[in-house]
Amino acid sequence: MTNANQFRRVFAEPRRTGRSGFVVLYRPNGLDAARLGLAIAKKRARRAVDRNRLKRIARESFRIHCSTLPGVDIVVLCSAGATAEPNRRLFDALEQAWATIRKSSCVES
Repeated sequence: MTNANQFRRVFAEPRRTGRSGFVVLYRPNGLDAARLGLAIAKKRARRAVDRNRLKRIARESFRIHCSTLPGVDIVVLCSAGATAEPNRRLFDALEQAWATIRKSSCVES
C-alpha cells in the first residue's frame, strides 16, 4: 500500500490477527492481489536497526506467501517485545497470520 487513504481504510474497520511480535490488520480490497503496508512504531522498536529488521521479516514473509493470499489490504504492526523475539518465531507468527487470513470468511465475500 502506498498512500494514507489505503492505510486509513484498513484502520477504520480492521479484522485482526497475530501473536508474538506482530499484530496484523486486514480488510478486503476488492482486487485480485493482496497488498502490504507496514506501520512499525518507534514507540515499540526504539532503534532503527530493530525497526528495519522487523520490516525486512514482514516483507520477506509476505513475498513468500502473497500468491496464496486473497485480495486484502494488510497492515503489519509490531507489538511490545517484538525486538526481543528471534527471527524464526517472528516468521512463524506471520505464517499463522497468513493462514488465518486465507481461511477468514470476510475475504470470501
